[in-house]
Amino acid sequence: MLKDRVILLSDCQSFYASVEKAAHPEYRDRPIAVGDPTRMNGIVLAACPIAKAQGVTTASRVGEAMTKCPGLIVVRPRMGTYIKVSLLISEIYRTYTDLVEPYSIDEQFLDVTGSLAYFGGSLQDMIRKIQHHVLLSTGVWTRVGIGPTKTLAKTATDNYAKKAAGGIYELTYDRLESTLWTLPVQDMFMVAGRMTRNFWRMGITTVGDIARMELGEFKRRMRTTMGKQSDIQAEYYWQTARGIDPSPVVTGIRHQIKSVGHGKALRWNLYTRLPEIEVVLLELVIEVCQRARKYRYMGAVVSIAVSETDGNKSNSYSRQMTMPEPSSLTHEVAAAAYRLFVNHWTGMPVSRLAISISQLTDDRVMQLTLFDDRIRTYNRERAIDQIKTRYGSRALIRASSLLESGVALERAEQIGGHYK
Repeated sequence: MLKDRVILLSDCQSFYASVEKAAHPEYRDRPIAVGDPTRMNGIVLAACPIAKAQGVTTASRVGEAMTKCPGLIVVRPRMGTYIKVSLLISEIYRTYTDLVEPYSIDEQFLDVTGSLAYFGGSLQDMIRKIQHHVLLSTGVWTRVGIGPTKTLAKTATDNYAKKAAGGIYELTYDRLESTLWTLPVQDMFMVAGRMTRNFWRMGITTVGDIARMELGEFKRRMRTTMGKQSDIQAEYYWQTARGIDPSPVVTGIRHQIKSVGHGKALRWNLYTRLPEIEVVLLELVIEVCQRARKYRYMGAVVSIAVSETDGNKSNSYSRQMTMPEPSSLTHEVAAAAYRLFVNHWTGMPVSRLAISISQLTDDRVMQLTLFDDRIRTYNRERAIDQIKTRYGSRALIRASSLLESGVALERAEQIGGHYK
């Protein structure tokens, strides 16, 4: 019989806020939250435990958080710094095992099955060593869930380790009935609001209700509620409830990129006319094409996603079209995106706009045309990419982005929609 794997899911407590507290020792005993202090309607990205104890929650409005916690210090996010700290933590983990898989910016899986004996002592001793190594190097405290599978390690972290005094909890197969199976079904891994409501309609309220059911019976109930196409989902949730997860901890990029996209939330009262919207649409296309060329891809399908509002009613939709040839050339993708938008825009102010390309192919094989020198255009855009990579995205910018409706200069100061 194969020995059970020993997998950890290490989670950084209040990651962004912890990084800011490490950078500002004077904030150590004060409540802080990470968000934009100039936007009261902006959201809180992270809050330290002191702030959370006073009612500040992630995704709450900055103004609301400051009302709940009058002494709250709101710190502007620095995404570049958080990424660097996350990468440093990855390097620390790799000194304990070469099997490290990032799950998010503040969560990483570690498979220590093969390296545990090398460090001697108990598993708990090894984890405490990792926790203090990260804390001394970054100022960030980590909570660690342990399990024989990635799913159980993640469940152990989210539901138990975060509440444990030492931040460590192990979830094993022989304890599932008294631990995992007692949890509300909405606390099961990968169960969100809509699936929770489906389970409730089936009379399922705990993880154990699924785990104790025969797979055939569970599939039958899922089909009744969700249709014949639900068999794969049923098998996944049934296995998750029983702690079955054969997926390994893998390093590096796990999957080939299937699409490349960018989006931007907009102040809807500023984007009421096509000329203003067209500026943002072009800026997003430029970013999408630049990123696609970075990964050496072209896309055959262009998609747009639009959210509209007039302050009273709202509307959202997405549309796509196939281009004559796969492309990552700005003018070709922009023409397709513009046509999609104009054909489907209702005329309401736009509050969010996103562009993406999919059905990706290798850009080293490009279809030539009779009237356009696509190779020359592609090489020119690659040269522009290299300048931006070396000197920053502000080094070369279109004149239209200097208009009031342009957002490219603002985005140049951001990562993932937040300030660097």
